[in-house]
Amino acid sequence: MIENVLVRKNLSFKARITVKSSIALGVVALAVILPQLLHLALGVSGGVKWLPMYLPVLIGGCILGWAWGLGVGIASPIVSFLITLAFGNPMPALGRLPFMIVELAVFAAVSGLFSKKIAKNGWMAFPAVLLAQVSGRTVFMLLVLIFQSVTPFTPAVIWSQIQTGLLGMVLQAVLVPFIIMGLNALLNKANTEE
Repeated sequence: MIENVLVRKNLSFKARITVKSSIALGVVALAVILPQLLHLALGVSGGVKWLPMYLPVLIGGCILGWAWGLGVGIASPIVSFLITLAFGNPMPALGRLPFMIVELAVFAAVSGLFSKKIAKNGWMAFPAVLLAQVSGRTVFMLLVLIFQSVTPFTPAVIWSQIQTGLLGMVLQAVLVPFIIMGLNALLNKANTEE
């Protein structure tokens, strides 16, 4: 989505990289800050229910495309872990970190595959987000099934967490597309005014 705008503005490759890097950094920062705020307000159970890190990652995928989205999906849990580790309470926990890296990478990459279609038709954000959510959660469950002998997670535990987070997923499946459609409309309006 952003790439289309940058190309229309005829920006150089270096300028496009600078803009996308800035947006990616902002998305990762939001993916670190939003869970902290939610945990302060609602406790750890609020994070499992509302899945605050997923929201900015889905947005990042939709606006940045699959490659940059993949980077945001990988970086977000790692940066969050490293920053919160410095304060003695790492989030996500070390045992969950590899699973979240893969899950959020899938979220962002799949939603990012729709980026060009979203630029043409903002409503494409709905299938982008839904497919990303289903794909990410499915990959997470498959990883747990494959590695359950060496991880503290069991399929039953993860299935329970998926059920707990269902309300957050549904809310994001509605909220993220409307955010993306709003951004898309603003970008298109700014483009037509030039």
